[in-house]
Amino acid sequence: MGNAVKTTMDSSGRLVIPKVIRQRAGFTSGMELEVRCHDGRVELEAAPRRVRIVKRGELYVAVPGEPTEPLTAETVRRTQEVIRRRDAQD
Repeated sequence: MGNAVKTTMDSSGRLVIPKVIRQRAGFTSGMELEVRCHDGRVELEAAPRRVRIVKRGELYVAVPGEPTEPLTAETVRRTQEVIRRRDAQD
């Protein structure tokens, strides 16, 4: 990871994710995260949101199971950048 930041785990196994890392990852307070270990690395990722599929007119749409913030152009742009970077690495 470029621009790594150090942090320390406490005796209960908790650690603080530095603000700059939380911002880059889009993590917010109260957000559910998935944690997994892969090839000796601990990986954190925003947990997928629960949705239900409903029919609206002739279309089926995904409706979030809990309140969410509106989708913004900035969120779409950041998501596109992440996908492009992943594709470039493959």
